Amino acid sequence: MPDATEIAVISSVLPATLTFIYQRAERLLSRRGSEPETELSLPDSLVGDLQLPLQPDTDQLLTRRGELEQLRDALAVYAQGDAPVRPRDQALLRNLNRLRRALEEIYCQRLTFEGEDRPASGPFVQQRLKEVSGEVTGMDADEIDGTARLVQDVDRVAHGGKVTGMKARRIGR
Repeated sequence: MPDATEIAVISSVLPATLTFIYQRAERLLSRRGSEPETELSLPDSLVGDLQLPLQPDTDQLLTRRGELEQLRDALAVYAQGDAPVRPRDQALLRNLNRLRRALEEIYCQRLTFEGEDRPASGPFVQQRLKEVSGEVTGMDADEIDGTARLVQDVDRVAHGGKVTGMKARRIGR
C-alpha cells in the first residue's frame, strides 16, 4: 500500500492522472520544453486551479532533466498501453509520484487529483532560508484567481533584512 506521500487517487482516475503527468514530462523534454504551455487540456480529476499557462522554471528544468528522462522512461510502458495501469502497482505509483513531485518543483504549482488528501492544485512557493540580510518576497502577484500557497522557513533575519510572505492585489475570485 502506498504511503501518504505517494499518489493515492481513486482507481477510476488513475489512467487520466498518468496521462496528464506523463504528457507534461514529454512536453518539458521536447524542444519547446522551456516555453509556456498555453494549450492544455486539464483532466476532470484535477482538484484546484492551476495558474495557466504552465511556465517552467528553466533552472529547475535544467537541473532535473535527467530525472525527468528516467521517470518518463519508467512510465512509458504504462502510458503507451503496454502494461496495465493498476492502483496497487507499487512501481507505477512510486514513479508517478516522483515525476509529479519533480513537475511541481519545475512548475511551482501543486498537482493534486481526485481522491488525494493533500492541498489543492495551484501555485505555491516554498522557501527554506538560513539567513536573510537583504529583502526576500515569497509571492508578489496581481491576480490570483484560484488557490495559492506559501511556506517560508527562515532561521534568522539579520538587522536591516526584510521577509515578506505575500503581497497581492486580489487573491480570491
